[in-house]
Amino acid sequence: MKACGIADVLGGEKVLGWKVRNNMDLVELSKRGVPKSALSRLAKTLGFTTAHMATFLPVTERTIQRYTPKQYFKAYVSEQILELAQLAAYGLEIFDDQEQFLGWLNEPIKALGGRAPVELLDTRFGVEMVRNELIRIEYGVFS
Repeated sequence: MKACGIADVLGGEKVLGWKVRNNMDLVELSKRGVPKSALSRLAKTLGFTTAHMATFLPVTERTIQRYTPKQYFKAYVSEQILELAQLAAYGLEIFDDQEQFLGWLNEPIKALGGRAPVELLDTRFGVEMVRNELIRIEYGVFS
């Protein structure tokens, strides 16, 4: 997964205020903070509401609502946002279609214990399991 694909899911340089060219730029972005407008773009890409996004992040919906679009999240929240953006960018790359990817995210999968991938996005371990499932799909290994 290319760093620029992650940035694209978040709205690119215009929204981030930062040109992302590589993983080091992502490290710096996570330290600097991701603006609320980028979270809004990610939510739109994933077909989620702000309330739904809050369930995946270490921040409440009310806190997200209080942020202005240009206000930056703290590093620990930004890191989670970037991790979800990375997963979204990878899923869009694998499926090559937003609608198909979103359908897959919401369908129960046997390899994930009969749970839909979206149900696992609230922990890093769950995100890793979903990422591993995408890798299997990429390489044609279906469970």
